[in-house]
Amino acid sequence: MKFQRFFALFVMDIKKTIREPEALFMVILFPLILTAAFGLAFGSFGIGESTYDLAIVNSDGGPWSQSLIGNVNTNQIFNPINYADNESAHFDLVQGKIDAILIIPVNFSESCDSYWSNPLNGSEWINVTVELYVDGGSLIATSAIPPVINQIIMTTLFGESSAVATPINLGSPSLIAANKFSQFDFMVPGLFAFAAIFLIMTVSSTIVEEKSKGLLRRIYVTPTSPSEFMLSHGASNMTFAAIQTGLIFVIATLLGFKPAVGWENYVMVFLCVLVFALCNVGFGLIVASIAKNSGTATGLSFAILIPQMFLGTFVPVPQTVAQFVPSYYVTDAVTSLFLRGAPVFSPTILFDLLVLSIVSILVFVAGVFVFKKYGKT
Repeated sequence: MKFQRFFALFVMDIKKTIREPEALFMVILFPLILTAAFGLAFGSFGIGESTYDLAIVNSDGGPWSQSLIGNVNTNQIFNPINYADNESAHFDLVQGKIDAILIIPVNFSESCDSYWSNPLNGSEWINVTVELYVDGGSLIATSAIPPVINQIIMTTLFGESSAVATPINLGSPSLIAANKFSQFDFMVPGLFAFAAIFLIMTVSSTIVEEKSKGLLRRIYVTPTSPSEFMLSHGASNMTFAAIQTGLIFVIATLLGFKPAVGWENYVMVFLCVLVFALCNVGFGLIVASIAKNSGTATGLSFAILIPQMFLGTFVPVPQTVAQFVPSYYVTDAVTSLFLRGAPVFSPTILFDLLVLSIVSILVFVAGVFVFKKYGKT
């Protein structure tokens, strides 16, 4: 292989991608739009930082209900809104204007007094039920709000300390600094793999178009070897993968993604994405060898990229399933490097990189072999 021919083909691929609007969109604009969309949609949803609009209908008016409302007001995850009646609160809940309704019954204060008058005799208690309605359209609200409300009721009734004496005491908690990640922060590692996956479609469509125009046939009558042609495609697409990675990181940073890690973690992230790009180039070569036109190439590309998108990026699936797609190892490595702050030479990172490298080399070699045999015409 001569470097001059390889470099000439590399430059040709770069220029061709830049001059074609469709390819330029997939390589440059698509990761920008993807990252910006996810950042704007999920960037403000942080763990421990979400607030829920809680409607309060107080039918009691006694001191205990006022204490309960006061504890709700001091809880940082609720934005309490007082409603005069149950009907108007339910109307707003159905319309999605509020997240939950807390209905304090008429005899709430009497029930609390009856308990403290005789805490050991349940037959003397006045039993009441505090009604709670939660927006069923929000999976997070239905799981987060009820336990918090229950804890607030317990705090109202017993205070900050337990009413029952026990021989076991809990020491004062030691406070440590902890990073609060938003939902977007957890999705960013998957975005790097998500954008690189589409190189399968870019490579296959480009080569199929070159075949249909007879460009490959003209190239093969020159001293250029198939290896030089395919390696130049791999190098050019890995270059675009590096550009994609940089763009995604810039946009993610502007939208609040700021992992507290060293420069070596960033280098390892780029390396993992580049290795994964080589894998997708190999898949693209295999698709281009089989497809006869660009439409078929697009369909076959989706058959390969869809499993990687849904099993190995930011969609939560069982690890036993996800580990069979190469995109999982990219996402896992980037997550460990950025969110967990894992050292670049930790066993987890090295294992992910090793598996990714082996799979990528095997897929690329298979792509070269299949293309040499079936993809010239």
